[in-house]
Amino acid sequence: MSHPGLSKLEELCVNTIRFLTLDAVEKAKSGHPGMPMGLAPAAYTLWTRHLKFNPAHPTWHNRDRFVLSGGHGSMLLYSLLYLTGYPLTLEDLQSFRQWQSKTPGHPEYDPELGIEATTGPLGQGISNGVGMALAQKYLANYFNREGFPLVDYKIYVFVGDGDLEEGVSSEACSLAGHLGLDNLVVVYDDNHISIDGPTELSFTEDRAKRFAAYGWYVQKVDGDGNDMKRFERALIKAKSEVGRPSIIQLRTHIAYGSPNMQDTAKAHGSPLGEAEIRLIKERFGWDPDQHFHVPQKVLDHMRQALPRGAQAEQEWDELFARYAQKHPDLAKQFTDAAEGHLPVRLHEILPKFEAGKAIATREASGKVLDALMPRLPLILGGSADLTPSNNTRFAGVVDFQKDACQGRYIRFGVREHGMGAILNGICVSRLLRAYGATFLVFSDYMRGAVRVAALSKYPTIFVFTHDSIGLGEDGPTHQPVEHFAALRAIPDLLVIRPADANETAYAWKYILENRDRPVALLLSRQGMPVIDQNRCASAANLVRGAYVLTSSGKPDVVLMASGSEVAIALEAAQKLEAQGIPTQVVSMPCWTLFEKQDEKYRHSVLPPQVKARVAIEAATEFGWHKWLGEHGAFVGMGRFGASGPYKACYEGFGITADAAVKAARDVLRTLNSQES
Repeated sequence: MSHPGLSKLEELCVNTIRFLTLDAVEKAKSGHPGMPMGLAPAAYTLWTRHLKFNPAHPTWHNRDRFVLSGGHGSMLLYSLLYLTGYPLTLEDLQSFRQWQSKTPGHPEYDPELGIEATTGPLGQGISNGVGMALAQKYLANYFNREGFPLVDYKIYVFVGDGDLEEGVSSEACSLAGHLGLDNLVVVYDDNHISIDGPTELSFTEDRAKRFAAYGWYVQKVDGDGNDMKRFERALIKAKSEVGRPSIIQLRTHIAYGSPNMQDTAKAHGSPLGEAEIRLIKERFGWDPDQHFHVPQKVLDHMRQALPRGAQAEQEWDELFARYAQKHPDLAKQFTDAAEGHLPVRLHEILPKFEAGKAIATREASGKVLDALMPRLPLILGGSADLTPSNNTRFAGVVDFQKDACQGRYIRFGVREHGMGAILNGICVSRLLRAYGATFLVFSDYMRGAVRVAALSKYPTIFVFTHDSIGLGEDGPTHQPVEHFAALRAIPDLLVIRPADANETAYAWKYILENRDRPVALLLSRQGMPVIDQNRCASAANLVRGAYVLTSSGKPDVVLMASGSEVAIALEAAQKLEAQGIPTQVVSMPCWTLFEKQDEKYRHSVLPPQVKARVAIEAATEFGWHKWLGEHGAFVGMGRFGASGPYKACYEGFGITADAAVKAARDVLRTLNSQES
C-alpha cells in the first residue's frame, strides 16, 4: 500500500492522519471516517509542499486559504491542524464531537484555529471559496503595486460528490468560471460513493465536461488517490493556470485500506468498529493496540510547517515595511481595515431626508449608498440580477469582471443562494465586507447561506427589498408574509426593517460600524412618508432596536410597528388621541437590538402597566406575542397576499389606521369589562 511520490517518512505521516481519524471517530462512536482515509495523501501533499500558512499566526493576511467543503470529513482537517502545529492538542482530537470541544462534528469558523469557514451543509464551502477568491482578486488589485505583491495567496478547496450535487455549488462555480478566478484550486474527491450507495444511483453526469463548460481548467487523475506524483503534477499546473479556476478530479477510494469497508456506503458516516480498525492497522504495519499514536518523527517532520511559515511571514513583514515607506497611504488603509476601522466618520456624510416627502426605503438605501460607498473602497456590493429594483448600484461604481478586478459591483446573476455563500466568503477575508441584494421572498432561496452566516457570525450584509404586500401587483408569489418571522427566528442574525428614509440611513450607519454578526436589511418597494423628526423622536434611536416615536405621557394604548406600517401606527395614534385615548407609538426596526437593552429602557418603550398593545405589520403574527402580552391585538396578515395595487392590498387585508384604532378600542373594552 505505497504512495508513489512520497518517501517512507511521508507515507508514515499519511497513515498517521488516517489512524488519528479512525481512532477519533471510534472513540466518539460517531463521525465520517471514509473520506479522510481516501484523501489523506492528497491533503498531506498540499499541506506540506504547497500550502502557504503559519500555524503560529493563523490569521496572517497573506496565507493561502484551505476549505474542507465536505465538512463531514472534519477529522482530516483537525488532524492536519494538530500535526502542523496549530493551537490544537491531541486531547482536542480525543474530544472529537464532544460537548464544548474544539473539534465539533463539522468545522465551525474559527480563524484562530485555522478553520477558514463553517462547512458541513454541502456546497457552502466551495461557494465560500469562490467568495474568498473574488476577495483576493479585488484586494490584490487595490493594494498591490509594482514590486510589492502584498496580497498574493490562493484558495484551495476539497469537495466531494455531495458538494457538486448541491445547486448552490453550481451557481457559485458558474460565476467563478465567468469571472476567471484563477486563484481558486478545487480538488474533487471522486470516490463514487454517497450515503445511499454508489453515486450511479443519482449522479451520472460528466462532471469534467460540466466544469469545462463553466470555463474551468479541468484535470483528471485516475487510480486510487495514492499516486502523488501524478496528483502533484496536476496541482502544479492548477496553481499556474491563468484566466481560469481549476478543478482536479481525483479518483479515490472511500475508507482506503479497509478490508471489508473500502468502497462501501457504510464507511461514509459510521465508525468502522474496533475489529475492522485492527485489521486496517495490521494491513498498514501499524500497532493495532496503540490509539491516537503519533510517532515523534512524524510530528517533527510535519511541524517543520512552523519555521517554514514563520519564514514566509517574516519575508512578508519585511515586504510590508518597504511597502509602507513607498506607499504610506495604502499601508495605512491596509492596517486600518485589518483592525476594523472605517476610513471616514459616517455621521459626517450620512444623508438626511426631509419630512413631507414619500420615498421607498429601497430608494433611500440607494441614496445612502451613493453618499457613503465612494468613501468606503473596501466594501463591495451586488445584486442577484435585480439591480434596478434593489437600488444597490451606487454612483460611479465599476462592475467586477474578469478583466476588471478593480470593480466593486458584483453581477451575481439569478443565483441567490450562490450569492449568499459568496458574500460569506468575501466577508471572511477580514479586510473586505460585502452586501448583496434580492427580493425578500427569495431569502428562501438563500436561507442556507444566511443561517451559516449567523452561526459563524460572519459580518455579511443581506439586503432584501420588496419586503411586504406593498409590492402590490406581482402578487402572492412575490409578496413575503412569513419571511420577517422566518428571518427573526435565526439566532444571531440582526433583522432590521426601517420605518422611513432616515431610519434607513441610520440602519446603514449601524451596519457599517458594527461587524460582529450578519444583518438582513428589509426595505420597501412602495413610497413611505418621511417621519418629521421635529415632532417625533430621532431616527438615530434605531440603534436601540425600538424606541418611542410619539407619546402622550401616560398612554392607555401602545401601538407597535416596523417598516411601512409605522406610518399607519402614527395615523392611528392621531385618531385615538382625537377620541381622548392617550397613545404611545413605538417603532420596532430590530427586535434583537431591543432585547439587548436594559430592563429600564425596555419598560420605558413598552410600559408593563399598559396592557392595551396593538402590533401592526404586513406579515404573519408569528413572534409578536412576546411584545403584545396577554391582551394585545395584531393587525396584519393571516394568509398569503394577492395581486393588486399596493394601497388596495392594504385596504383589502385590513391593514389600516382605522383597523388599528378598532383593535385598540376592542382591547380597551375587553380590559374594562374584566375590571368591572
